[in-house]
Amino acid sequence: MTASFTRDIPGPGGALAPFRYPVFRAIWTANLLSSVGSIMQSVAAAWLMTELTTRHLLVALVQASATIPILLLGVVAGAIADSYDRRLVMLWAQGLMLVVSAVLSALGFLGAITPVSLLLLTLMVGMGTALNAPAWQASVRLQVDRQDLPQAVSLNAIANNLARSLGPALGGLVISIWSVNAAFALNAISYLAMIVVLARWRPDVVPPERMPIGSAILTGIRFCVQSGPIARVLWRGALFGVGAAGLQALLPVVVREQLHGDQIGYGLEVGAFGIGSVLCALVVSRLRRRHGSEAVVGVSTLAYIGALVLLSVSHTPGPAMIAALFAGAGWVALMTSLNVAIQMRAPEAILARCLSLYQAVAFGGMALGAWLWGSLADRFGLVVSVRLAAVWLTLTLLMRLFAPMPTRDEGRIDLEETPA
Repeated sequence: MTASFTRDIPGPGGALAPFRYPVFRAIWTANLLSSVGSIMQSVAAAWLMTELTTRHLLVALVQASATIPILLLGVVAGAIADSYDRRLVMLWAQGLMLVVSAVLSALGFLGAITPVSLLLLTLMVGMGTALNAPAWQASVRLQVDRQDLPQAVSLNAIANNLARSLGPALGGLVISIWSVNAAFALNAISYLAMIVVLARWRPDVVPPERMPIGSAILTGIRFCVQSGPIARVLWRGALFGVGAAGLQALLPVVVREQLHGDQIGYGLEVGAFGIGSVLCALVVSRLRRRHGSEAVVGVSTLAYIGALVLLSVSHTPGPAMIAALFAGAGWVALMTSLNVAIQMRAPEAILARCLSLYQAVAFGGMALGAWLWGSLADRFGLVVSVRLAAVWLTLTLLMRLFAPMPTRDEGRIDLEETPA
């Protein structure tokens, strides 16, 4: 299926089986490099905002600025990915993020960054992410065969969460040795690897059927709403996202004000989140096969609740790192379970739209949560806000009664073999 990559013969489906496909290996590696750069920039932006302002809401909005575009533009991006060459869509998105990150770095070196400009530029990077994500996730079917698709989704989660482990530590190191502006510059450079890989990849695909964007969006939304299994997954993702933001959006403020830490301490906390994510991603596919998605989602939510409670009572880095470790494990187990549920139940023709709608509601929930918990922290204090996020997630456990996860064969579609 490629001109520049050849395909190895895959063995039986296993945790690392997707690495037998050269195109998957290349894209996975490039994505890891790009994700490390993105996390470094995210850490730098969040820390810089704590220096530019004392308002908790503005710090939380740095996190929200990366997710709001997914809420507002995600479904449009999904329609674009289903209507045009997904490889070219990804190339344009990567180019946009490179340019914006370069501008952010240049403004930083000139000393011209303000809270407003920082939010606007991180928002533009988020727009690139929103455009890239549906095309990237929908292209996984072109990289591996069906039996390896769940493992490929988990390995992509591992790449993102390896970045969560390496990026914060590297970001903290770069910030302490040089400056936040150097972290912004390194992120701009990190996009080059993905651009080169995508430029060489030539998948053999049937040209997509183009239709007006508005009609394409309505078709995707109609399918997701009318599909009981997918609609329930969307509800679970949205509600979890609101609660999950309580930890991820407020962590920089917790480190600075509650733990009295510095940028290195913040990097270690986010790194612990990434380590928990990586360790869990290695086993989550096997756990889903053995116990089912509902059990995995329930236990993952409990792990995140425990992490929020532990974080709220932590005053030293050790307990806070344990909280971040469990939060990372719960995050990746739940989010990959929802992603796989969509991947196995959406037809190829509208796959990107289904994935984009899932991302829109999940990360839109996180954007709403970042605003909510940041506002409550300003009004009632950090501890109260973090604990209220835990209460929210506790209430979401009731969703297993009203919107249970799809059973193993419920709504699954028969995918044709799609060799990479």
